Amino acid sequence: MNIEHLPLAWTPVCPLEDIVPNTGVCALVDGEQVAVFHVDTGSDEARVYAIGNYDPGSQAAVLSRGLIGSLGERIVVASPIYKHHFDLRTGECIETPAYSVSAFAARVENGQVWVASGCVQS
Repeated sequence: MNIEHLPLAWTPVCPLEDIVPNTGVCALVDGEQVAVFHVDTGSDEARVYAIGNYDPGSQAAVLSRGLIGSLGERIVVASPIYKHHFDLRTGECIETPAYSVSAFAARVENGQVWVASGCVQS
């Protein structure tokens, strides 16, 4: 069975307005800490991303506190401890791919941020 075609179970996280643009928050989704980011694109459409909150490099749950930026075309968060960059779309650690984290589907619906239970990539 192809897992990509299974319906996702969505968990409400918080109202979008509770996440300051270009910052992140930590949410508990299906028993796992997930870092949820609100990226300001300059348009009316809100973009949200979700990756695992645990930084394997520092062995601490801190990614939601990182700084959002870009490396080329990639939207990333820099871990606040060792400054490793994690791609917000895929969870890939740019400097050390072995430190990559799970990525989760995220969306905004009626002003509410939702994250899918179960990762979409790891």
